[in-house]
Amino acid sequence: MRREFPSLPLVGVGAVVVHRGRVLLIRRGKAPRKGQWSLPGGLVELGESLQDALVRELREETGFAVEPIELVELLDRIIVEDGRVRYHYVIADYLCRVQGGRLRAASDAAAARWTVPVDWGPGSTLGLDPIMVRVLRKAWRRARVLAAFRTKMESKPKVREAKWAGKESKRSERS
Repeated sequence: MRREFPSLPLVGVGAVVVHRGRVLLIRRGKAPRKGQWSLPGGLVELGESLQDALVRELREETGFAVEPIELVELLDRIIVEDGRVRYHYVIADYLCRVQGGRLRAASDAAAARWTVPVDWGPGSTLGLDPIMVRVLRKAWRRARVLAAFRTKMESKPKVREAKWAGKESKRSERS
């Protein structure tokens, strides 16, 4: 299917990769939005699940193996020119964690870099659009909640298995 002036919307995936207090962005190497900073991702291939497409696209664009954690937002990207729809994407953006690999810009990404929340605000040299900033902030908040929960669970003392069952069985064997 054609990307420009399509007859149907195209389904895509995007990744908000949070790692060591930073979020990964790529500079797009192709239209639409060529030269602009964006979330890594791409189109879903026929027969491919959203999460499988996300894992494949991240490996191709950034060199990272990622684990999709949860869906952050489902959105439309519609670009109209002269009364015609030039691009129409339905994009599922996921919060992801790095599982391995080494950062490198490849495939559709002209560059890749780590960012922090101050990079997304007004006056940023990255020139991020408001929809992407909304998704970044939403994913960032969710990642912090999940990290706090994980830390809390890891700091709890381990509950040892009670030996009551073993004592009860010995007692019942004596009877």
